[in-house]
Parts: sequence; structure tokens; C-alpha cells
Amino acid sequence: MKLYVGTKNPVKLAAVEHVFSEHEIISVEVSSKVSSQPFSDKETREGAINRAMECAALSMGGLGIGLEGGVMEIKESLYLCNWGALVDEKDTVYTASGARIPLPDEIWDELKKGIELGDVMEAYAKKKDVRKKEGAIGIFTNEMVTRETMFAHVIKLLKGQYEVKKNKA
Repeated sequence: MKLYVGTKNPVKLAAVEHVFSEHEIISVEVSSKVSSQPFSDKETREGAINRAMECAALSMGGLGIGLEGGVMEIKESLYLCNWGALVDEKDTVYTASGARIPLPDEIWDELKKGIELGDVMEAYAKKKDVRKKEGAIGIFTNEMVTRETMFAHVIKLLKGQYEVKKNKA
């Protein structure tokens, strides 16, 4: 079965390939239809669903996956958040979220200026392509959890939900 993934980001693709190794995976660039830096759980989830729906439409009977990273506020602290969505051949939407950790205030200050987290993290960590490598989660967990492992966890949650429903049918 073909699985369309709404990203060209190598970290997100590696996570999908790890979990869905038995599928033909096709990477496509699709719009999240949300802001480039989602600022809530709701917006981040919506972005993942929008990507998955576009991918499912392209797949013509296959699966579509969308992954979105964002930030969210909890009691005056800013947290990293991430969401994934899977749309199956019957247009059923499955969603899952993963790890959340608080971000330092100086990160929040930069995000408020309209700078995307990936760009903020490059300056903060003095590294290039953080969003395509360890991600903010990797930097702030000393790579105990990387962006790939974080998204792989979300994808496992999606695949598990899909398989339970498929096996009941």
C-alpha cells in the first residue's frame, strides 16, 4: 500500500520509514494551512490533519500522514508540542500527540517576534539545520529524545489506532 507523507523533512520521513517500513512511502510537500509557527495545541493538530487530508487525496486509496510541530502555552510557560494525523482509505482521521517540554523564556521572546522555532534554535544552539536533525527536543533533552524519536512515537500511536480499527473490520 502507498503511504503519502506531507513533508520533505528528512527527520520526519525517517520516523515514518522506521514505523511503516512495509509500505511504499512517497514524500510530498503540502500545506498545513495554519501559520508557519503554530502557537497552540489546536493549531498544531489542525496543521497535521490538513497535511494528512491532502496526502490522502493524492494517495487514491492509500494512506496519508501529516506531522506538525508547534508550541503551546500552559500557565505562563511555553511548551514544545507535536501532532500527527493519519487518514485512511475510508477517510477516517486518526490523531496523536507526543512529548511536551517547557522552553526557556528566551526562546519564547524570539518566537513572539515572529521567528520560527527552527530558526530560533539554530541561533540558540549555534547549529545549522536543527529542524532537520535533533530538533529543539534533542537540544533540550541532551539528545535523550530527538525529533525523529519523538515523531516516531507519534507515528506508532497513529499506526496502532489504524491497525486496531482495520482488524475489527
